[in-house]
Amino acid sequence: MKQFTYTIKDELGIHARPAGLLVKKAAEFTSTVSVDNGVKKGDAKKIMSLMMMGVKQGQDVTFTIEGEDEDAAAAALEAFMQENL
Repeated sequence: MKQFTYTIKDELGIHARPAGLLVKKAAEFTSTVSVDNGVKKGDAKKIMSLMMMGVKQGQDVTFTIEGEDEDAAAAALEAFMQENL
């Protein structure tokens, strides 16, 4: 299991466009990817799950990645978050 925490910098939080891109990125891996903002937990491979979390700018989200390609998935998702959110 791999984990990393990221603070959302986008002024709109996790909104539709970056959520869709995040789902596409997470879907590239076989590992399960969950996102937790301390209040709600969502599946990073399902856009509605991410949108219903209501993550705002300044909130910390913790990604938990489990599976055979968890190392590559964690590195790719952390880079994605830094570039997009």
